[in-house]
Amino acid sequence: MTPPLSTPGPTLGVVGGGQLGRMLAEAASPLGVELVVLDPTPDCPASPVVRDQIVAEFDDEAAVRELAERSDFLTFEIELADPDLLESAGEAAGAPVHPDPDTLRTIQDKLVQKRALADAGIPVPPFRAVDDAAELRDALDDLGTPAMVKARTGGYDGRGNAPITDPADAESVLEAVGAGDGGAMVESFVDFEREVSVIGVKGDGEVATFPVGENVHEEEILRETVVPARTTDAVRERAQTVARDVLDLLDGRGTYGIELFETPDGDISVNEIAPRPHNSGHWTIEGALASQFEQHVRAVTGRPLGATDLRAPTAMANVLGDVDERRSAALAGVDEALAAPGVGFHWYGKREVYPLRKMGHVTAVGDDALSRARAARDELTFE
Repeated sequence: MTPPLSTPGPTLGVVGGGQLGRMLAEAASPLGVELVVLDPTPDCPASPVVRDQIVAEFDDEAAVRELAERSDFLTFEIELADPDLLESAGEAAGAPVHPDPDTLRTIQDKLVQKRALADAGIPVPPFRAVDDAAELRDALDDLGTPAMVKARTGGYDGRGNAPITDPADAESVLEAVGAGDGGAMVESFVDFEREVSVIGVKGDGEVATFPVGENVHEEEILRETVVPARTTDAVRERAQTVARDVLDLLDGRGTYGIELFETPDGDISVNEIAPRPHNSGHWTIEGALASQFEQHVRAVTGRPLGATDLRAPTAMANVLGDVDERRSAALAGVDEALAAPGVGFHWYGKREVYPLRKMGHVTAVGDDALSRARAARDELTFE
């Protein structure tokens, strides 16, 4: 039974206190919802804007139980959360967990995730499970090359994924993705026209989706998102249909990031799903009537969903670590970026920068949004 809602609102416990936790807290505050986060990094990015942080590993049983006891609802902003522990702690404390721990179990293992999608008739690229180099080479005989090898668990921000073009590289590729920690899967390379995504939300008997975004990746890292996606109405409608089919498959309230491929013939297939707010949805803070973060807070606490309408054409550009080695983070060019009209800047509060680390993002709304977002992003450099 969901507790009755009131304002001031409930306390939301979040496993993870990175940039997603930070932006969740910023969205929760106007709703009267306070956050307590659990994160192993002292003074984590979310810490300045939450009520409190429990400093502990994500799978620390005592810490997760403390988080549950201090919360009315539980959620997570990172897939490294332990679904079994969340489930038992939430039940003991009477704090509902959303999205459902079963959904987290499905998403955490990329092979289980792909099998669940395929079994539900949702389009995915052909794939195989591989436990060693011999199995990978056998799979490539069927799937062809190039192909994409993915660690089944633990991958994040492009890590744990690697392309393979030559079966002779099977051993080195499996080692590169860290397959020894839990196996791997390989899937056919999709000759895609563009990568798109839909941010979907499941509420208490409600489902909503944001407009389709187009994503630009380099080195498996998201660089930019453009909304609406620069494709046809038919493709955008197909992407929305597939995204809603995905939402029907998954249990539990919350925001979901659904990454998709558009093929040259206009078809859509699912790449991956995140059961949480997603980098490709950061544009919603300035570009939509209610952001993905506000929607997540509304959904997991049992409140009505907000509107997902697009305010105006919007583009988001990630601020990545353009450095050669790990060092203290000192960002220059902020005043120049903020001087651009219609541009928003979000700094994640990370104290160290290293190559390709996500440090923040900029958003531009209105005409020429992508060029303006890029120009603002390019003003920002690490000293």
